[in-house]
Amino acid sequence: MTKYFHSVELDAEKCCGCTHCLSRCPTEAIRVHDGKAQILPERCIDCGECIRVCPHHAKKASCSTLDDTKSFKYKVAIPAPALFGQFNNLDNIDIVLTGLKAVGFDKVFEVSRAAELVSEATRKLIKENKLKKPIISSACPAVVRMIKIRFPELCSNVMPLLAPIEVAARLARKEAIEETGLKSEEIGVFFITPCAAKVTEVHSPSYVEKSACDGAISFSKIYPELSQAMDHLTEIEPIAQSGLIGIGWANSGGESAAMLGDKYLAADGIENVIRVLEELEDEHIRDIDFIELNACSGGCVGGALTVENPYVAQARIQNLRKYMPVSMNHIGENIDNMMWENELKFDADIFRLDEDIFKAMSMMERMETIIKDLPGIDCGSCGAPTCRAMAEDIVMGRAKETDCIFKLKARIQNVYDTLSGLS
Repeated sequence: MTKYFHSVELDAEKCCGCTHCLSRCPTEAIRVHDGKAQILPERCIDCGECIRVCPHHAKKASCSTLDDTKSFKYKVAIPAPALFGQFNNLDNIDIVLTGLKAVGFDKVFEVSRAAELVSEATRKLIKENKLKKPIISSACPAVVRMIKIRFPELCSNVMPLLAPIEVAARLARKEAIEETGLKSEEIGVFFITPCAAKVTEVHSPSYVEKSACDGAISFSKIYPELSQAMDHLTEIEPIAQSGLIGIGWANSGGESAAMLGDKYLAADGIENVIRVLEELEDEHIRDIDFIELNACSGGCVGGALTVENPYVAQARIQNLRKYMPVSMNHIGENIDNMMWENELKFDADIFRLDEDIFKAMSMMERMETIIKDLPGIDCGSCGAPTCRAMAEDIVMGRAKETDCIFKLKARIQNVYDTLSGLS
C-alpha cells in the first residue's frame, strides 16, 4: 500500500464532527464517522481549506520549528515573498531578511530571487513553442496535486519547471557550501512558508526524488520571534537581491505579469481554480498561452499559515514593489537544471476499488445501484460529501446504508408500520 505524507493533521480531541471541512474539501478527502472527521490520505492535497474553515481549530499543519534548525552547523532561511506582506509600515525588505538572521539563521536567500529565474525560464519555453498550450503554472503544489487527482488529462499541460522554492533551495545550498566549505549534510535549508501544501512538497515532492529543503517553518510559527527581532535591530544588512517581478509572485497575477505578454489568465481561490480547470478540460479556454492558478485566495498571501489579512498583505506587497528594480536575477542559455526530474502522472490507485478488475467492476455496479436508491441531495449528513461518495464508502466497507438519515428514517418507518400492524 502506498504511503502518503501530509502536513495537514487532525486533532481528534478538538473535532466535534460539524462537517464544515467536509463540504469545502475540493477532492472529497474528508469523511465524518462516529462524530469525528477522518482524512483519506490518498486524496488529500494539503490545500489547507479544512484548516481555514474549521471553527474548532481541529485541523493543523505539522511544520518545522526554529529548534529543528539547531541540529545543523549552518542554517539558511529561504523566505517566501508573501512574508514581506505580513508586517505593517515596512519600506525595506532588508529589515525582514536581517530579522531572520537575528532569530538564528546564518544566511538568507530570497525565494523571490528564484522566482525571477523561473519567470525568465518560462518566457524562454513559451517563446520556443515546445510545450502544450495553455501552459499551467507548476508553482502551487496544491494545484499540481489536484490536477494529478481530479484532472489527469491536464497533466501534460503543467509547466515542467521546478517551483521557485526548489530552485532557491538548490542555489542557497550551493552558495552556502562554496562560502563555508561545509558538507551538504551540515547545512540546513529551511523554507519560510505561507501554506501547508508547500510543507508537504518539501517532504514529499511531486517532480523530484528529494527536495533540497530540510524543512518548512510556517509564517504563524516564526512571526512572534521574527517581529520582536525586527523591532530590536540596531543595523540593517543589505541582503535583498530581487526586484518587483520576484516579489510580485506573492500576489495572484504576479507570476502571470512576469510573462510580459497579454495571453495569460490568473485565478485564485480553490473554487475558482476548479472552475478554470473544468473549462480547460472541456476545451472552452482558447487563445491563452499561460495559466497561473493559486489555491489560496489572493495568492500566497492568502495561505492558511499566514497571520495577516490577505488583502492587507496584498496591498503592502504592491506598495513595496514601487521602490524596486524590475528584476535582479537572470539565467543563462541552459535551463536543463531547472526542469523536472519526474513526469507528472495520474495515480490510478487513488480511485481503484479493488486490485481484481472483475471484483472492481462488480463493486462499481453495486455502487450505481446504491446511488439510484439514495436521495441524491448531497446533504453530507451521512458523513460523506456526496451521495456518490457515500455509495463508494459503502462498497469499500467504510460506511453502511443506514448512515444515510433518509434511509434510516425509512427503515424506522417500516419497523413502526410493521409493529402497528401487529398491534
